[in-house]
Amino acid sequence: MAAISNDWLAPLRPEFAKPYYATLYKKVKEEYSTRQIFPPADDIFNAFALTPLSQVKVVILGQDPYHGDGQAEGLCFSVKPGIDIPPSLMNIYKELHDDCGCYIPNNGSLVKWAKEGVLLLNTVLTVRAHQANSHQGIGWEEFTDAAIRILDEQDRPIVFLLWGRPAQMKKAMLNNPKHLILEAPHPSPLSAYRGFFGCGHFSQTNRFLKANGLDPIDWQIENL
Repeated sequence: MAAISNDWLAPLRPEFAKPYYATLYKKVKEEYSTRQIFPPADDIFNAFALTPLSQVKVVILGQDPYHGDGQAEGLCFSVKPGIDIPPSLMNIYKELHDDCGCYIPNNGSLVKWAKEGVLLLNTVLTVRAHQANSHQGIGWEEFTDAAIRILDEQDRPIVFLLWGRPAQMKKAMLNNPKHLILEAPHPSPLSAYRGFFGCGHFSQTNRFLKANGLDPIDWQIENL
């Protein structure tokens, strides 16, 4: 398991000393040694590694990693280059096209967003191959809740995009008046038509950032 080494480390360090994390670490290590687990172990903390705490402008909360071969790369909704774009991400791209005029790219890697200050955080950071939600309840939620609380304590404007019920359940943890919270149905094909399409979250995010003197996000993912 790759370690967190940037400015996330100090505020998260107390979590590593708690009993739940010792149990979680042992369980995850055992799972990687006995089963096929996604993402690759070195990618588990990619969301934190690619988006330092001091640079977070936007938070998108996912649930758990993609469980198909070669998909997960430690960023919610993102897949590695060369992997087919999953349906939920394709719907995100469609909304981006309608909201901001972005063209729909030929890949699903959202690393560019992460480097621009979009924290792409799943609430559960690992999953068994081909078994959705198989690592729910082993301790990751407690760890990512701690990260969400740390974000809420930041004394600067941050946008939280809460898509779908699991993400929206985290709203109760967000009490900082400096932050903007936007909610919509999940972009999954099962629910996107209920209000994800037309939500305008990407343009709203950039208006808020600019109004607070911050550079907007360049949402366009380029073709490879």
